[in-house]
Amino acid sequence: MDSVLARVSEATGVPADLLGGFLSVLAASAATGRLPGRADMDGLRECGALAAERGIPLRVLADACLHAAEITAGGTFGAVRRGMAAYIEGYEEAQRAALRQEEEARRMFVDDLLQGRADAERAEHFGLRLAGAYVVTVARPDTPVAAGDPLAGRIEQALVARFGSHNILVAVRDGLLVCVSPGALTAASGEFTHRVRSALTDWRVGVGRPHQGPGGIVTSYREAVNAIDLGERLGLRAQVLKAADLLVFPVLLRDREAIVDLVSTVLGPLTSARGGPEPLLETLEAVFASQGNHTAAARRLGVSTRAITYRLERIRRLTGFSPSDPTQRFTLETAVLGARLLEWPAHPLV
Repeated sequence: MDSVLARVSEATGVPADLLGGFLSVLAASAATGRLPGRADMDGLRECGALAAERGIPLRVLADACLHAAEITAGGTFGAVRRGMAAYIEGYEEAQRAALRQEEEARRMFVDDLLQGRADAERAEHFGLRLAGAYVVTVARPDTPVAAGDPLAGRIEQALVARFGSHNILVAVRDGLLVCVSPGALTAASGEFTHRVRSALTDWRVGVGRPHQGPGGIVTSYREAVNAIDLGERLGLRAQVLKAADLLVFPVLLRDREAIVDLVSTVLGPLTSARGGPEPLLETLEAVFASQGNHTAAARRLGVSTRAITYRLERIRRLTGFSPSDPTQRFTLETAVLGARLLEWPAHPLV
């Protein structure tokens, strides 16, 4: 048997310690006419897993098995078939285990990356060079994406096919699809959004600003998530929201006392209107979104142009502010935005 092991190992390059059990199975089958038992199969599965861990191609392992059967007198085909099946089962299980370990390592890396704990060496392993500036784009579907969803892999493969394999990462975190791409690669965010649009029905995308280094990735990620949150709080219709376009809102929120005072002073009188302030707030939002065009605003709200005119006059009488006056328009629009940020009038101003 040792001479056969040596010949097969020399011919195929498969180490002899991985083939001894297979030759014993062939010899026992030839002597008894029986197929290999459970213990033999378990041993061959372990050898298959070892072959995978050592990086021996499955094709080479299969060739070694067939070569051993070819030069072993009396080997039965049934034993060869079952023995090879056991090798392959062990081999494939080792590969699946390696994939699971890689997926877990990737998940942990993404968590660390988006919390500022990733190091350059691990980042290089996943294709990122942390010295550059990066943009984070986040997609929030109506139904959260499950961890391990193949959609993230498909989108990443599509981006890599277009832009190359370096410095692009797509992953799932907290039910969101997250794309990290170089700040200089401005088309990557658009391509990511295109792929999200093709794969999902209800979604919204937030795009952070480019920032430098590991801490910059965390900042860009938070900006992207906050852009989506702001869009929902403000009732914005756009599906793609860029943090750079929404910089005024964090400024407003930093001085809560000032924005509460503005909303209370400018819009507070609307609470005395019949039907409450909400219809009048919606009218102001529609007029501002339509750049002052009353016809377009009426179309947005599904009312007549005359109703828009009447409501604006009612607002002017109650508050003393008119959107037709350039100076007052800015004050009114800022107050309306502040009201949405504070979720007024649903929540009291405190």
